[in-house]
Amino acid sequence: MAKSSKKDDIFAAALTLFAQRGFDATTMPMIADSAQVGAGTIYRYFTNKEVLLNELFQKSIREFLDALKQGFPNEPIPVRDQFHHIFRGLFKFAESDPDRLKFINSTGNALHFHDESKESVNEFMGFLNECIHKGQQQGAILILPTEALMNIVYGAFIHLFEHFNKGLLEATPELMNQLEECLWNAIRVH
Repeated sequence: MAKSSKKDDIFAAALTLFAQRGFDATTMPMIADSAQVGAGTIYRYFTNKEVLLNELFQKSIREFLDALKQGFPNEPIPVRDQFHHIFRGLFKFAESDPDRLKFINSTGNALHFHDESKESVNEFMGFLNECIHKGQQQGAILILPTEALMNIVYGAFIHLFEHFNKGLLEATPELMNQLEECLWNAIRVH
């Protein structure tokens, strides 16, 4: 196994601390301690905590989008198949790295975002918007504002994953199939 770089160690430590404590309650010395690097080492890579947050966020959301796009079924297939891929991809990504998902979805981070981080969010949302628009053009998805439709699916996904992560629900194949169908039914044309 390849040895991680100090920058990777800093990213990993910051991710865990930002996800668990939040941006404001996390200090650079805490990150250095967790990464097992000297406090001065962090400043060789990041001029301040906000820069670290932004680089980590851009890296994280890019990895999330890449995970959703991996093997994504393109046209000319029904949007239902694309929905299946996205639904399963959301849960697969969340299961593989719950702290990263929590970090990405932390609303407090947005207060410190630079333009590049905001653009990363726009790229991620653009991918989901495009899928919704294609579904609407196919007559498969309700004609509602895309923001509302995304909140129905993504908001439900976030809350469901929190319950799975806390052990309040068990992600059995049967339950996952039923949840996927419920969310699809919430946005599809009946």
